[in-house]
Amino acid sequence: MGAQKSIHAGNAKIDLNVDFTHKLCAAMMFHPFRHAAGGWSPLSLVIGSLCIKHPNLFGKSEKLDLLWDKGLCDSNILITYRKPRPEWLSQHAFIIQHSISPEIGIHGIPVDNFSRSGSGGVNLCRLSAGVDLSEPASSNWSSKTSIKFEHVRPVNDDGRSVSRDLHGFPVTCSGGYQDSMVVLKQESRYAKANDHSFTRFSLQIEQGVPILSKWLIFNRFKFAASKGIRLGPAFFLTSLTGGSIVGDIAPYQAFSIGGQGSVRGYGEGAVGSGRSCLVANSELTIPLNPMLEGAVFLDCGSDLGSGRHVPGNPSLRHGKPGTGVGFGYGLRFKSHLGHMQVDFAVNAFQQRTLYFGFSNLS
Repeated sequence: MGAQKSIHAGNAKIDLNVDFTHKLCAAMMFHPFRHAAGGWSPLSLVIGSLCIKHPNLFGKSEKLDLLWDKGLCDSNILITYRKPRPEWLSQHAFIIQHSISPEIGIHGIPVDNFSRSGSGGVNLCRLSAGVDLSEPASSNWSSKTSIKFEHVRPVNDDGRSVSRDLHGFPVTCSGGYQDSMVVLKQESRYAKANDHSFTRFSLQIEQGVPILSKWLIFNRFKFAASKGIRLGPAFFLTSLTGGSIVGDIAPYQAFSIGGQGSVRGYGEGAVGSGRSCLVANSELTIPLNPMLEGAVFLDCGSDLGSGRHVPGNPSLRHGKPGTGVGFGYGLRFKSHLGHMQVDFAVNAFQQRTLYFGFSNLS
């Protein structure tokens, strides 16, 4: 249940999109943990986006993109300005972003045998501005370097700034109401594919630059590797992701484990959170007809014993196990309208969870 409209105004293009389906399903599947101060409103169940694109802002092919996404409990505003450059030079993009979202992965409270995570009363309001430099692709490799200033302000469910969580532990590295940092990021990607298999690998390294004494100093790396192989009519996909962070760290910078994109069968962050993590996923899909596929999967993840090194140890205080295994089966439906995914997962505590996913809906 959605609506989409494109409007051309001079050289600018405006895309409007409103989608009721995802949030209505979420409202029926999960009990709400957050309530607006003014009460419930029908508009709170609407997820929408507004996209404005200008392909020739100053007459020299400069591109300006404005994107606004509104979710059930989150929002994101992204402004991107790109200048044209020869293909053999780095492509520049100037980016300003403001977002607010619940910090459930770290401060969320596990319920129903860790199958769901409720609000822990902490939300993150982020404001960032920086520059992205994308290097020309070479063979199967591509890379991007960025530097940005980031300001993080935790707020409670009523929108008021907070410095501590529900248990009285700091939610920032500074111990105050906000953190500031300059982050230098290097990202490299490798991709190779043919008719029978594909291989992908990405590595991200972030360095906090101490321009001022109170700004965060840290080094964080994250990797993701995946391999897909066709086995007759079936397709087998396996992936491994992980990372670690050293130096100054706020709880919201820890790695969270659990959820649909991590270990299925658990709520978001319900397995644990730590300075390090390792997550492995395997899935076998078998075609049932031209539009429908069946799937079986196995997920596992661990904080590698690093949960106790996160300031305030939110993982231990919320009773998270630190390791988790989930398995199950599902269906993948493909049509010209988009893709639908349904997964039924069971975690190590024998709790069952049903996931719905939609993508590329027109």
